[in-house]
Amino acid sequence: MSDRPYVLLSCAMSMDGYIDDATGQRLMLSNSDDLDRIDEVRAECDAILVGAGTVRLDNPRLLVRAQRRRDERVARGLPPSPTKVTVTGSGDLDPGARFFTTGDTEKIVYCATGAVEKARERLGTVATVVDAGEPVEPVRALADLAARGVRRLMVEGGGTMHSQFLTAGLADELHLVVAPFFVGDCRAPRFVRDGRFPWHPGRRASIAEVRQIDDVVLLRYALSDRFGAD
Repeated sequence: MSDRPYVLLSCAMSMDGYIDDATGQRLMLSNSDDLDRIDEVRAECDAILVGAGTVRLDNPRLLVRAQRRRDERVARGLPPSPTKVTVTGSGDLDPGARFFTTGDTEKIVYCATGAVEKARERLGTVATVVDAGEPVEPVRALADLAARGVRRLMVEGGGTMHSQFLTAGLADELHLVVAPFFVGDCRAPRFVRDGRFPWHPGRRASIAEVRQIDDVVLLRYALSDRFGAD
């Protein structure tokens, strides 16, 4: 699919593959140096996508943090932070969430057909709600983003979103950060859900970089022949 944005997946996980614990409080997997790296990657993208579950549970702002990077984007004629994108099957989103209320940038909600009217009523003017099929079709959302001028998309989670993009073969690059500890609780969410992935023992993914960032390790994988494209 050549008419879709370049898709970069970003995730931090424990040594045993968990992206959170089961306490209900956010688990810090990264560190300050790696968070700065993520901020740099965000600043280079046109849009950032997270699932509706991440919006509800983590209440993220999804903004470029460094003033220098925001200024550089503005100097290039871009908004200070990338467009914010989420995906929902139910339309159950709070218009008061920081995803919608922070940042002078466009917010787009890709919604299952049956919940579009509900989502538009709930969100009003705080976001653009787009019918993306029943259930939501990632290919359809990517085509719409491309039509809106998005050339580079960063997918920051959660596990359902990562699984959908990976199993559909819609990812070009993966940044996987490994924290130096175990969670050891099967109630906690993992990096990906069960599924049929294009990469398996008979087809290994290509690793492009391994980098130590203080006490975490970044594994950077090339997942398509578009890897590294601007």
